[in-house]
Amino acid sequence: MHIKWKSGGLLLGLVFFLAVALVKPIGVSTQFVILDGVLWDAIAPSVVSETDSGYTSTNAYLAKSGGKYAASVADPLNYSFVFVLAMMVGAALSVWQRGGLDASERSIPALWRANFGDGTFKRYAVAFLGGFAVLYGARLAGGCTSGHMMSGMMQTALSGYIFAAGAFAAAIPVALMMYKQEA
Repeated sequence: MHIKWKSGGLLLGLVFFLAVALVKPIGVSTQFVILDGVLWDAIAPSVVSETDSGYTSTNAYLAKSGGKYAASVADPLNYSFVFVLAMMVGAALSVWQRGGLDASERSIPALWRANFGDGTFKRYAVAFLGGFAVLYGARLAGGCTSGHMMSGMMQTALSGYIFAAGAFAAAIPVALMMYKQEA
């Protein structure tokens, strides 16, 4: 079964609507901070500590918001963390259900090849650096594309629309610069 982009868009919208209506708006970048904290706390258990009023941390970022992030590090199995894990499991199940990745899906796209050559290392390095830049920017902005743009716009938050406009205002010129040659 192959879901077309229109059906996929409607299903994604339904999932976001149900999440907002039943639990809370979707946003995932904070969970990367929580995972970092969990790993850090496993190495240095003094990073997060319990107090009479809850949790705190020696790290200012984890201690902010009354220790909310520190509490999530101490007990990471919450809705948001499980949601992120479920996204990864769902992606893997989707690939498995389709029969895995065939050779054409693993090959380098023609547009990339026309602009950057056949090297897979460069492709993965650019993808990693791009993902890192997006995640770093998301944390600076206090949220991610899921939280700001998708959930924010669904809730008609002005900040969501401003974020979306800024994301596209940056992404379109970068794509035009990177992909000058057509496939």
